[in-house]
Amino acid sequence: MFSYWEQESFIQYDHIVIGAGIVGLSTAIELKQLFPKQRVLVLERGLLPTGASTRNAGFACMGSVTELLDDLEHTDEAGVVRLFEWRKNGLELLRNRLGDNNIGYKENGSYELISDGELDALNRLDYLNKLLLPITGKASFKMADGEIANTGFSKKYTKALIENTCEGELHSGMMMRSLTDMAISKGVEIKTGADVLKFEEQQDNVHVYLRDPFRNETSVLQCCTLSICTNAFTKKLLPYVDVEPGRGQVLITHPIPGLKFKGIYHFDKGYYYFRVIAGRVLLGGGRNLDFKTENTTDFALNEMIQADLVQKLHTIILPDTSFSIDTSWTGIMAFGAHKFPVVQSFSPRVFGAFRMGGMGVALGSEAARKLVAIIAETY
Repeated sequence: MFSYWEQESFIQYDHIVIGAGIVGLSTAIELKQLFPKQRVLVLERGLLPTGASTRNAGFACMGSVTELLDDLEHTDEAGVVRLFEWRKNGLELLRNRLGDNNIGYKENGSYELISDGELDALNRLDYLNKLLLPITGKASFKMADGEIANTGFSKKYTKALIENTCEGELHSGMMMRSLTDMAISKGVEIKTGADVLKFEEQQDNVHVYLRDPFRNETSVLQCCTLSICTNAFTKKLLPYVDVEPGRGQVLITHPIPGLKFKGIYHFDKGYYYFRVIAGRVLLGGGRNLDFKTENTTDFALNEMIQADLVQKLHTIILPDTSFSIDTSWTGIMAFGAHKFPVVQSFSPRVFGAFRMGGMGVALGSEAARKLVAIIAETY
């Protein structure tokens, strides 16, 4: 039971946001900016964001050549361009909101390794550049074969190198720390360890039910609007939505003296990605090797994929360099029938922004902006 004091001061909110990742915190910030005198609460079930916001690779990316060409096999040109623009706008909003220094943003370049079987993609660079020019204002992709010799990558695998001129890298921990600090500075309340069990929409408000492990009871909060920003975990609250989890495997080496490359890199349609940070190589991906097993919200390591990542370090990225693995981890992404995020109202008081398709860093801020615009129209 809540005390009189708790009922007076800790139960009623104007807006509750579920999820303290990129989208959730950005939504709370947008709400507080729009309604500065209203109470905004963020609920997070874990000590830290549970999905991928603090467990990603720190890529500020919008799509590699082979990934975009693969998208065009399933989506029309207008859809691919619109999603690319969404990613670009999201990254710009994130950078402008927090400042590059506060998120460790660097423009060391983004590159894609092209293998034998992907050489046809080189013939479509002009097509992609023309398609995306209205969004970027410059050529998005250009050849960078002259850099291959300087990287130390396997020449047996790397038959060409494409530079993406629109991408950069950031520090995911600094980014989430800065988002958290900004939310708090604007008066947003954040409660961790708050496991939301369900919600019930009433005529005048929404009741949000939380498990209270200390009191061994269910607590109920009330709000005027509820925003669900739980990405891969959304089906717990909205079981009918089109969301499937996708676990991402990541590892990082111990420091390696004399690394020859810097920046961020992709290969195999974006299913693999790596970068240098603090003299180490961070490598993630391989979900395409075992889609069925990786369609999970379990954070356990997939030893087969981890072994594959280590093998790719040996054979493609660091073929002539000794290294050892420091640590490995996983993050949980969310996917659906297509790559566009879900950003919509589900009722007059319940809203949602989720299913970032593994590009929450790029999409999250813009998804939150769009979500709050919808809330403003109906609230």
